[in-house]
Amino acid sequence: MKLVAYINQDTATYGQVSALINRLQDAEQILILKDKSTPMPFSNPICKSIDVDSSKDILSFKEEIQNALKPHLKEDFEVALSLASGNGKEHMALISALLTLPVGIKLTAFTKQGVEFIS
Repeated sequence: MKLVAYINQDTATYGQVSALINRLQDAEQILILKDKSTPMPFSNPICKSIDVDSSKDILSFKEEIQNALKPHLKEDFEVALSLASGNGKEHMALISALLTLPVGIKLTAFTKQGVEFIS
């Protein structure tokens, strides 16, 4: 399974994403979407950084995300999805892009009990 996460410039949310990266045992690849102005904070070799332009209107932004993810998810039926970082516009565009591809979504979080799937 692949993990998809969006990060923005709010570094306070990176801990949640970092915990998932380090503890999601069966992740074959981790796709980190980020605004082109946001530096990539993770160096795990299975992480792939994908730059997008969050200043676009939501429909154009969704289309950009969809086109950026399509080559990475062409054979996937479902992905783990972290919404720990990002804002409402970024989350809506990302969820819409994933569902349009189409792939299923397992909302994923790191809790005191470890990695949890919330869906």
